[in-house]
Amino acid sequence: MEQKKDKLVSVVIPVFNAGKFIDETIGTVRSQTYDCWELILVDDGSTDDGREKIEKWCKEDDRIRLIVKEKNEGVAQARNTGIDEAKGRYLAFLDADDIWRPDKLEKQLEFMEKKGAAFGFTAYEFADEEGYETNQWVAVPETITYKKALSRTVIFTSTVMFDLSKISKDTIKMPNVPSEDTATWWKILRSGCTGYGLDKEYTVYRRPEKSLSSNKFVAIKRIWNLYRNVEKLPLLESMWNFVWWAIRAVIRRI
Repeated sequence: MEQKKDKLVSVVIPVFNAGKFIDETIGTVRSQTYDCWELILVDDGSTDDGREKIEKWCKEDDRIRLIVKEKNEGVAQARNTGIDEAKGRYLAFLDADDIWRPDKLEKQLEFMEKKGAAFGFTAYEFADEEGYETNQWVAVPETITYKKALSRTVIFTSTVMFDLSKISKDTIKMPNVPSEDTATWWKILRSGCTGYGLDKEYTVYRRPEKSLSSNKFVAIKRIWNLYRNVEKLPLLESMWNFVWWAIRAVIRRI
């Protein structure tokens, strides 16, 4: 462990009423083959039993920390609070209902070092609400630039990793807008950083079936808002990117 102090990975999990899933999610971090990590859970004003469950984990494992917000401020601010508290050289995000393969941190860290990457992400597999895998997954490209990212949303939050010796915390902090994660990846890539994709499914994305139809319409509104009001792209460029984004989104869900 001492030999890896300069490779500490800070894992940030925003939590809001995730008591149903949080034990399993924390368990997938504790089961990692790479053990030099700290886990920062930011409770964003939850009203369920999730906080009590996390407190028990904190007593059992001193690598786990809980930060409690009495008032709900949203997922972007919760992640930003976790970023501020991170002590590691590397930073990874994990959502409170998602699952990591046991070797996720180990393999991604090796990949980041091999590529000399500041920003990395992996492929991922879909699961239903109970965590059963659906044999549907999203492959990722070897690299992605800002221009390419505008027409495809292949970077999933629970797969990303950053080397904080190469990229600042301020660059990673998320804006308080809908689809704050996509807006953040674009901001990072727009700064000149290249994202490096590891095309192996190290993360399982829990996706309730009942929410898929409504999510399509929400996603359409959000992506258009990002093009026009966040990135401030011209109308024709927004339309071109939107068409390709829609085609890829449909293919991804088949």
